[in-house]
Amino acid sequence: MAYNEYLQERIERIFTERKAPFFGKKMMGGYVFMVDEKMCVGLLVDKKTNEDLLMARIGEEAMEEAFTKTGCAPMDFTGRPMKGFVFVKPEGFDMDEDLEYWIDLALDFNPKAKKSKK
Repeated sequence: MAYNEYLQERIERIFTERKAPFFGKKMMGGYVFMVDEKMCVGLLVDKKTNEDLLMARIGEEAMEEAFTKTGCAPMDFTGRPMKGFVFVKPEGFDMDEDLEYWIDLALDFNPKAKKSKK
């Protein structure tokens, strides 16, 4: 298993409460939640530190404020930060209200996000 199944369940519960049209799929060695056919949030385990990471697609406009939050860092999956995406370490999503914050940011950005090319 390359991701935390308990965290997956927590995220699914929040999406269900928000009545978001989501589905999940294994991707990039982790698990990604898609909303309207677009990557919204995901989870994986950092291979260097062995800690859970939450990935959130929040858009560039929300990045500055997001970086003031505990545990938030640029998403640099390939060694180059991806615009509009952040990684959040466990201390930034352990509490339900913190996890809800990140999911709500991602859901707010989702309508503006572009679909990936097939």
